[in-house]
Amino acid sequence: MKVAAIGDNCMDVYSRIGRQYPTGNVVDFAVNMQQLGIPTSVVSVTGNDEYGQLMMQTLKDEGVDISHLHVGEGPTAITYMDMNGKDRVHGDYLEGVLSTLVFSPEDIEFASRHDLVHTAFWGKADQNLEQLRANGAIISFDYATKFDDPMVQRTLHLVDYAFFSLSRQDAPDFLKTTWQMGPKVVVATFGSEGSLAYDGKDFHSFGVYPAVVENTVGAGDAFIAGFMYSILHGSNILRALDSGARIAASVVETFEPWVKTKS
Repeated sequence: MKVAAIGDNCMDVYSRIGRQYPTGNVVDFAVNMQQLGIPTSVVSVTGNDEYGQLMMQTLKDEGVDISHLHVGEGPTAITYMDMNGKDRVHGDYLEGVLSTLVFSPEDIEFASRHDLVHTAFWGKADQNLEQLRANGAIISFDYATKFDDPMVQRTLHLVDYAFFSLSRQDAPDFLKTTWQMGPKVVVATFGSEGSLAYDGKDFHSFGVYPAVVENTVGAGDAFIAGFMYSILHGSNILRALDSGARIAASVVETFEPWVKTKS
């Protein structure tokens, strides 16, 4: 069993407190999935600067396959961050080499050889979903808070597992409507209020695990990794929600977007 994560990567830099770490939707997802025991590949591009070297080395140290993490001519993408208590605050974003990110036919063919392909709203792989699906890939997609973006209607029929972050009040009707556009399962996460999934027949709800929050960054990606890990192992949706909540709780207790592997 293998998983491919195709899309964005960046450095989160907290200038005020002097901290930084490699991250990005597919990076966080990939590391969490790798730590759960499924060999995972990242398909993306990073810069040829010191941040790019750190990105490559960090993922290598975590055991992630970086054979298709290309090195572009230019700076690694950076998000300047700050903290408001324990909540993350996003500042300026410098896209760097991701501004010209295009996946090659070989990248898509490589990703398609995996049991699951995961991507996200900012991953620039939405134009490749049709080919991935034609190649037989199972696809999970993190739309985050972009539930009303045109990309949703344009891509949902190509997605098997769709994830959104929205309010609990709006979720039931939204999940039903969204499921009718094509996904097998649609999942909404509500932060500290848990999650809700719809499979076309039933709603499945789960809460959260207690956690001492250090930084909320990476919780959503961790949840998706835990959920999809369980699905790939044949678990039902409720157990998948449980798994996602458990992994997310462990991540918010650390400053980085995943629990670092102990050396």
